[in-house]
Amino acid sequence: MAVMPADDLATRIRIASRSCPDAVSGQVFRSPARALADLARSCDELGIQEWDVYGESGPVGRLESELIELFGVEAAAFFPTGIMAQQAALRVHTDRAGVRRVALPDLSHLLLHEEDGPRLLHRLEFSLLTRGFETPAARHLAAIPGLLGAVLAELPLREAGCLLPTWEDLTELSKACRARGVALHFDGARIWESQPWFGRPLPEIAALADSLYVSFYKGLGGLAGAALLGPADFIAEARLWRRRQGGTVYHLTAEAVSALAGLREQLPIVADTVGWARAFAAELPSFIAVQPGVPHANQFLAYAAGDADAVNEQVLARVEERRIGLPAWHSAQEPGRITTEFAVSRAALRLDPAEMAALVAAAIEPRS
Repeated sequence: MAVMPADDLATRIRIASRSCPDAVSGQVFRSPARALADLARSCDELGIQEWDVYGESGPVGRLESELIELFGVEAAAFFPTGIMAQQAALRVHTDRAGVRRVALPDLSHLLLHEEDGPRLLHRLEFSLLTRGFETPAARHLAAIPGLLGAVLAELPLREAGCLLPTWEDLTELSKACRARGVALHFDGARIWESQPWFGRPLPEIAALADSLYVSFYKGLGGLAGAALLGPADFIAEARLWRRRQGGTVYHLTAEAVSALAGLREQLPIVADTVGWARAFAAELPSFIAVQPGVPHANQFLAYAAGDADAVNEQVLARVEERRIGLPAWHSAQEPGRITTEFAVSRAALRLDPAEMAALVAAAIEPRS
């Protein structure tokens, strides 16, 4: 019998995993009807009675107030997307500096997934702070000569397996930026999942940067949306760019309510998902390589020898038999190797990490 192509198999694995009550990777699927019903219930539980209007007041204002208290910053602004938020942040920083040049990792979301938007829309120029699977430190900044308008550090570096710097390296990078007079911006799309690694409260992390972006639809399970945090004058300028970029949607209440619900329901268990991810990774056999070796967050990469088509046939069979969501594997850059990404959520916490590691290993275990 012919083996189905990997892309088709990956689609079938995603569809099969959507019907599973538990998942090793990813969130449990909710239909639009279920998600909207949950949102209505959250409105009742949170006492939401009014709409926001163009991103002002209502639940958006309440969310921004909670973020200000949670991170110990002066101000916050809700944005419909993280791409818009970060481009606005860098535009403000570079306008203030009079320099369009930004230093950031070569694996940054801005370089890989934004269709050249930062350059085309804001004329930003980029210098590489780090290359490959490496997190930024003061020495990387020192290696870049000339004027900079901003430095961006992605916490965690998702394309490197959600890699994080040490607290010491992050602190020294912050000091180096301030000594050089350049703004430091944190891409904190997964800052919630990063906090356990640093072992520091969120205000202490935020205090190292001149601005911080956070996302609501990843670890917090919100519908969509992001926020910028920082000094009041910076946020006031960022709000202007939100308007200029078309970000003042008439109502953002649904997104804001889902973010408020995520702060209450998902944030308290983020550390549990990080612990589960580490326990699971530790149980994987030696023929499955984990990046980083001990996960820094609740998300990491895995590599193995094998053929993606053959392995995904085995993965699909196990998803359908056990009714546990698993990720598909894809061909890696190295010939004969495959890779996948595990992103642990509440959906995994009822499962035994060792048993799940054995389940994953059985799909790709070398056969003589």
